[in-house]
Amino acid sequence: MRASRLLSIQMLLETQGRMSAQALADALEVSVRTLYRDVDQLSAAGVPIYAERGRHGGFALLPGWKTTLTGLTPSEAQAVFLSGLPGPAQDLGMGGDVEGARLKLLASLPASWREDAQRVSTRLHLDPVDWYRESDPTPHLPAVAAAVWGGYQVAMRYESWSDTVQRTVSPLGLVLKAGVWYLVALPASPGKTPADVGPRTYRVSNILAAQVLDMPVRRPARFDLPDYWAESIKRFESGLYTGEAALLATPAGLQGLRLLSSAVARAVAAAPPPRRKDGRVALTIPTESVEHACGQLMRLSPQVEVLRPAVLRRALVERVQATARLYGMNST
Repeated sequence: MRASRLLSIQMLLETQGRMSAQALADALEVSVRTLYRDVDQLSAAGVPIYAERGRHGGFALLPGWKTTLTGLTPSEAQAVFLSGLPGPAQDLGMGGDVEGARLKLLASLPASWREDAQRVSTRLHLDPVDWYRESDPTPHLPAVAAAVWGGYQVAMRYESWSDTVQRTVSPLGLVLKAGVWYLVALPASPGKTPADVGPRTYRVSNILAAQVLDMPVRRPARFDLPDYWAESIKRFESGLYTGEAALLATPAGLQGLRLLSSAVARAVAAAPPPRRKDGRVALTIPTESVEHACGQLMRLSPQVEVLRPAVLRRALVERVQATARLYGMNST
């Protein structure tokens, strides 16, 4: 605790210049007496801190002297190296910059901390791409990222789910989710300002061409990227799950249900404890279309039984019968 306080005194004097004893004590939330003891210890350790008397006096560091400390604790230094893992930075075209910053930070750390900081990159690897998937090709990500950083509009050719369209957008931010890059931007709309239309989300891998325009972006004053993303996920899920299914599931079935989606996993977590003699749990999960739910729940049979709706139960029975006929088996 005291070592951290001594370091804070150095950083305060280096960044703020001369400070009175009372101002330093207030900033550190200690008494003036404690501050004087800390200053004496710093002086004894060789830090050139001196006091000036008078109305405008106070403590200051010797002119021209600069500490080589970064102000980071060992755990903070490790956290910085963790944030500099190369994958996403390389995608954005910033791999060289991140590596250069990492080397400069490493050189500025005390020798006793360097090994601990470097250990992060040798013992922790971040792979954001889900299993059984490859990263989407994103050849236009560096250009889009440059527009985001610089605050310029982008003219792009975009492949939506229904058509290929031309769009001029005002980028607001980039989001990396499960190995997929998304651009959050305000689209231009005839007769409306971008703020009237509201932000939209674009999958960067669907951008077929992109040109950064010499037109500045007017960001909404209160736009917050994390808040927008959280709300967009909620809207997506509420529009995606249009139905429900009542189920009976064994413990193994519950484990399989948890892997279907986060919404289903929440339903499993909220399910009451088993009260049936056979140990199965009754629960209700959100579903998309009947066809989609049938495909998901078919894989979990017989550990999961659908009770309702009847249309989903019939769809499962029909699929079982069709499979039996395909393999020459009597399904009656």
